[in-house]
Amino acid sequence: MKSKLPVYEELKTKYHKTEEVTNFKELLDRGATIFKNRVAFKLKNENKEIYTVTYEKLREDVKSLGTYLISKGLLGKRICVTGKNSYKWAISYLAASIVGIVVPIDKELHAEEIINFLNVSETSAILGDTKILDSVYELKEKIANKNIMFIAFDPTENKDFLNFDSMFNLGVSLLQEGNDSFDKIQVDPDEMRILLFTSGTTGNAKGVCLSQRNICSNILSIYGIVKVKRSDLFLSILPIHHTYECTIGFLLPLYGGASIAFCEGLRYITNNINEYHPSVVLCVPLLLENMHKKILKSINDGLPEKYKKPNENPYDSLPFYIKSVVKSKVKNSLGGRIRVFIVGAAAMNPSIIEDFDKLGLHTLQGYGLTECSPLVAGNTDFFSKSDSCGLPIPNVEYKIDNPNEEGVGEIIVKGPNVMLGYYNNPEETNKVLVDGWFHTGDLGKIDENGYLYITGRCKSVIVTKNGKNIYPEEVEYYLNDHPLISESLVSGIKKANDDETYVNAQIFPNIDAIKETLKGSVPTKEEIWKMISDAVQSVNAKLPNYKHIKSFIVRDEEFEKTTTKKIKRFGKNLENKN
Repeated sequence: MKSKLPVYEELKTKYHKTEEVTNFKELLDRGATIFKNRVAFKLKNENKEIYTVTYEKLREDVKSLGTYLISKGLLGKRICVTGKNSYKWAISYLAASIVGIVVPIDKELHAEEIINFLNVSETSAILGDTKILDSVYELKEKIANKNIMFIAFDPTENKDFLNFDSMFNLGVSLLQEGNDSFDKIQVDPDEMRILLFTSGTTGNAKGVCLSQRNICSNILSIYGIVKVKRSDLFLSILPIHHTYECTIGFLLPLYGGASIAFCEGLRYITNNINEYHPSVVLCVPLLLENMHKKILKSINDGLPEKYKKPNENPYDSLPFYIKSVVKSKVKNSLGGRIRVFIVGAAAMNPSIIEDFDKLGLHTLQGYGLTECSPLVAGNTDFFSKSDSCGLPIPNVEYKIDNPNEEGVGEIIVKGPNVMLGYYNNPEETNKVLVDGWFHTGDLGKIDENGYLYITGRCKSVIVTKNGKNIYPEEVEYYLNDHPLISESLVSGIKKANDDETYVNAQIFPNIDAIKETLKGSVPTKEEIWKMISDAVQSVNAKLPNYKHIKSFIVRDEEFEKTTTKKIKRFGKNLENKN
């Protein structure tokens, strides 16, 4: 008999059982006890040979590194971790967040942006890939803490850098000598232990303060709706510094007793899938869309002519005996074990989700934010809708604030996953945390069963197709800092026949500065455009590729402003003016 309960109420009766953990130390101890000799990580050595790390070894490695960090006076200090996804990054993150406060930083940021974060967070040590540390070291005079410790993951000739392997081995020796300083640490699950930055601009950086209870509560909530099997292997593809990958692709599998392997780069995804045979893959829409195109082409190429449907999915029109062959071939092309794709960071085309499901590749999309550790809503093992980002995860509530006649309004969230606040920024914290509810700045609506639909954004962040966040104020900071630019307004635009989002800038030039550059002569439109074009190129040189300004408009007049002289980000200012 079909249940008469609303979907969300019925979901509550189906949650997978969980055992509570409130901090990362408990997470490691639980893993080393329950999953002791099971494989936590599958890794490659210098000869590209695969080897494994057990749960017991993982805990010992974190203890060794943590013991060394304590011996260097870093107990309670801010410790930055940056670099590509790796085992060294993973144990550094865990050790740093138990010994002190971990500050994960995007490896794609320019050195000046990294230094800004080091200064704002008052970081005492930075662990990371040597190439990144080299770029930061070149500008070391800009680092406020002159005693900051550099620990390089890779071999280096820089005598001011400590070598990770050597330091790790010292930690092992300290443990063998009976040093129990790491074991004595009592982790307060409710104090700030993770500090993540949402933007790279000086004066504009917002640090998200998370506790270990924030993240552990999110792990338990996700486990409740998406079963992690001990036989699962997660392929880590997305940048691990981001809470989406860090919580769901790194810490969640460690809670569930699964294994983790690191993708060696986007060009190696296919190779790594066939080497590691993953069962769970976290991804962004762009990756799945590319995979979808290749799969459809492969299916059509392998079919008799009468069944082919170029650029379309022919699956529905196939006889049942061919369908089973197609499903088997597709699954085998993806390593043979994939059972679920978890997709987030941007909206996913529902038809692609439906196509994957038909091929036996379950695809779950969700909705989250860094400030929520990150997941708020998700499709589940039990209930799923391809056009929705799902239902509220266990122990988390959401509702629509001030909905219009169509039920659309700002999504607000309450739960143990919601951040402590923005670092040293009570004004911004009080704007978004009101009466225990976090105001996301995103627009959405909720149907009668509790499914959440994102309809737009009331905050200005630009989200690219592959899930990258671009903060307009950051790009505007660099534009407005250029002497030939008076004001600017940055937004995301889509081009015809292309659903990617690109950075567009409207620029009001500093005519007086341009005249001065031209030795007093009145500039022509062509001269103004050329000089602004050069200015835009110089700004792009300071930004990661995904933040580059792809098009711009030179305005003849100032932007429309509010009474407090702030540029109005929406309305007339977004009209194209030449």
